[in-house]
Amino acid sequence: MPVVLKGMELGTCTTKWTIDYLSQAEGSKEVKIHVSAVPQMDFLSKNFVYRTLPFDVFVQRAAEVKHKEYFISEDEKYYLRSVGEDARKDIADIRKQFPSLAEDVQIPEYFEKDQFFSSVFRISSAGLQLWTHYDVMDNFLIQVTGKKRVVLYSPRDAPYLYLSGTKSEVLDVDNPDLEKYPLFLKAKRYQCFLEAGDVLFIPALWFHNVISEEFGVALNVFWKHLPAEYYDKSDTYGNKDPTAASRAIQILDRALKTLEELPEEYRDFYARRMVLRIKEKAYRDDYR
Repeated sequence: MPVVLKGMELGTCTTKWTIDYLSQAEGSKEVKIHVSAVPQMDFLSKNFVYRTLPFDVFVQRAAEVKHKEYFISEDEKYYLRSVGEDARKDIADIRKQFPSLAEDVQIPEYFEKDQFFSSVFRISSAGLQLWTHYDVMDNFLIQVTGKKRVVLYSPRDAPYLYLSGTKSEVLDVDNPDLEKYPLFLKAKRYQCFLEAGDVLFIPALWFHNVISEEFGVALNVFWKHLPAEYYDKSDTYGNKDPTAASRAIQILDRALKTLEELPEEYRDFYARRMVLRIKEKAYRDDYR
């Protein structure tokens, strides 16, 4: 289950990471950021653009409400999700991408060092909302400065979240379009508020939607809680399904394609039999 941990020893970052300190610590190194004209960012429709700014300029802009200089509009929102040197091959690691800031952080030691996967540095404008999604690894969301609201949904509620890959199509979780997404009402909503210094444990496969109530800085730490061979070796973001799951989905897609050879009433009958078999063989008893 998710849990908010308070009073953790996180190092000097919680007191040192002011806007001025952040700007000076990493200077004018260029960073790739998301820029959105609307508060709710949607990864499926890509309602944002990628732009590059010097880090110190980006921090100042992200902390503003109205911008004198902007890409799209004077009230555009900014979001930094750090990536590796080569985003297609390298993981995000604050020690490599932001070494000066990494010295200020003490990551809670709730996993073995060899289980570490990534540490993702994040900065968000006030009011920015990220799309609902799940990750395949356990992780900590460390809220260093600012406030966040996080809405979570259990893995068992996946049938009600209208998934496209790892992401939900339901963008506005507070005011969903129930004509388009009627089953969303069945999903049980969990919610928490993170203050500066709080740490949210997000278990693997739990869906989460994150709203930055203030300009804020956070660090996500992911670790491999399953044996390493379960994970896709090409995964640099921690969101690719385990290799066995990917193979199973491919097999299922081929089976469904085969069913298309049958007349509709036969296709429906055997599809229902397949669903029953999946429930019998793969569902957890306490999820039924």
